[in-house]
Amino acid sequence: MTKNKNKNNRHATEATAENVTENVNVDDVLDVDNETEEIEEVAAEELDENRKLTQELDEVKAQLEKEKKEYLFLMADFDNYRKRVLKEKAELIKNGAEKAMAGILPIVDDFERGLESTKNDESGQAVREGMELIYQKFVKYLSDNGVKAMDTTPGSDFNTDFHDAITTIPAPTPELKGKIVDTTRKGYMINDKVLRHANVVVGE
Repeated sequence: MTKNKNKNNRHATEATAENVTENVNVDDVLDVDNETEEIEEVAAEELDENRKLTQELDEVKAQLEKEKKEYLFLMADFDNYRKRVLKEKAELIKNGAEKAMAGILPIVDDFERGLESTKNDESGQAVREGMELIYQKFVKYLSDNGVKAMDTTPGSDFNTDFHDAITTIPAPTPELKGKIVDTTRKGYMINDKVLRHANVVVGE
């Protein structure tokens, strides 16, 4: 009787131990599953965060590249503007007296006509010498300010950039066809710019 009782107790103890072991194993498995899910959730959140940060970084890089290009464009545009202003300023300084010089040219024309009309008048030699002196001073003043007469000698090439053809006449010789035959008003340059076009007669 006692032996059977002990045997039953032993079986009961083993059964209880097995139940406890089963319970412990189930709890452990549940805990591991929960931890795995939590780890996966954290990993997914971190992955999403990394994606967002990468996207934001790409957007910032793209914006920076765009602003860099705009900055370089503005710098180039400003540099062109600066060069253009400097060039215009240099031209203004160089040709600043253009209007004043152009106003003197008719006076020079009058002197040349006066000198031509007194060329053979010996009685007015003193007057002629005085006019010649004043004329030379005018010419020197023009030259000092970058003004020079154009070359319009007969036979020179006719160029519409520098000459105005007031009329055409039959060329005296075949070589003068399309060439300057005579000049009715001298043309002038100021530095490299036309100050006054020459009025010429062209052979045809």
